Amino acid sequence: MKLSRFKHFTHQITRLGKALILGSLLVASPAMAIKMPPPEVGAKGYLLIDLTTGQELAEFNSNERLEPASLTKLMTAYMVFSALENKQIQPDQKVPVSTNAWKAVGSRMFIEPNRDVTVDELVHGMIIQSGNDATTALAELLAGDENNFARLMNQQAKQLGMTNTNFENATGLPGPQHYTTASDLAKLASAIIQHFPEYYRYYSIKEYAYNGITQKNRNRLLWIDESVDGMKTGHTSSAGYCLVSSAKRTLPNGVERRLLSVVLGTESSEARAQESLKLLNYGFQTYETVKLYSAQQAVSTSTVYKGESKEVRIGLTEDLLINVPRGMANQLEAVVQRQNKLIAPIQKGTKLGTIQLKLNGEVLLTKPLLALQDITEAGLFGRLIDTAKLWMNDDEEPTTAN
Repeated sequence: MKLSRFKHFTHQITRLGKALILGSLLVASPAMAIKMPPPEVGAKGYLLIDLTTGQELAEFNSNERLEPASLTKLMTAYMVFSALENKQIQPDQKVPVSTNAWKAVGSRMFIEPNRDVTVDELVHGMIIQSGNDATTALAELLAGDENNFARLMNQQAKQLGMTNTNFENATGLPGPQHYTTASDLAKLASAIIQHFPEYYRYYSIKEYAYNGITQKNRNRLLWIDESVDGMKTGHTSSAGYCLVSSAKRTLPNGVERRLLSVVLGTESSEARAQESLKLLNYGFQTYETVKLYSAQQAVSTSTVYKGESKEVRIGLTEDLLINVPRGMANQLEAVVQRQNKLIAPIQKGTKLGTIQLKLNGEVLLTKPLLALQDITEAGLFGRLIDTAKLWMNDDEEPTTAN
């Protein structure tokens, strides 16, 4: 069975709740020209991303291939969520439990071959209890067997831009060619948050009972920090203790800010929680998110020739947000570059310039500026007058403005 109609990533930076940064945008995220020293983190590799702006705030060995352990289940979940959204499977659908799934080694949900279990129950078991038996049952439901499912996982990984990832199974059990990176896991986790907000809620559930057995979510941060609402733990003796965590906080300026932390290869369950929390607090406390312009707000205007209107408003279709080291927001400089000699008609949404955000002379971010309105063509007399102006190079405007 092959999953279809997978969504593509958006490259737009938007306010949380509309669309978050992920996928290919994380590959080309805005450069943080001036970074504050990150904390000491006891891990083989880590990455901290601000999903509200797409900026990388801290990293160490984020592109080194490491074992993901049960963080693998993030990809399994992504594919299950996609199948649910595409109506290929239903939450209340009964799933047969194979002997292979029943005997899965490692953490378990304790499903049984002769006991009915639904897709929804299996998703709870996979995410909250990290059940390898539940995960195997879902893989078999979608692809017939786990080997076929692993091939689909790798196809999906390529679509998400996970260029340093290869999966051999759905659960995260060690394998010679089972690896990923902190950077790739950030792309995957971001994709889940953006594409499947209705299913992301599973990751905040603290405990789940099945077959008379209650198990707690292994993500300790759900109890430590109320702003943390996900995502997934992982552990094997060779991978160490791993955690992908995400937290959302509302800032005094009303901006909802979401950070994503990926920590791989710590020494204990307690360490992965504390090192992740250390990164999240560093991101929230050391950097501030500045809102420079609102969606549809005119950043500048440009003169238009041969149009019913003599100028066009230019701006962005989403809020312009950026992270800067705390206390340095007043040093931000916005440099606008506009196209010269615009000729009507102009369609709303046409790129007419760029805006660069600089801090101490270094470019942090460049975004296109778009026409915020349609400009229709003027009548014959108006066009003739403007033709003469253009011929005489009259009324020429500068191409940059601060």
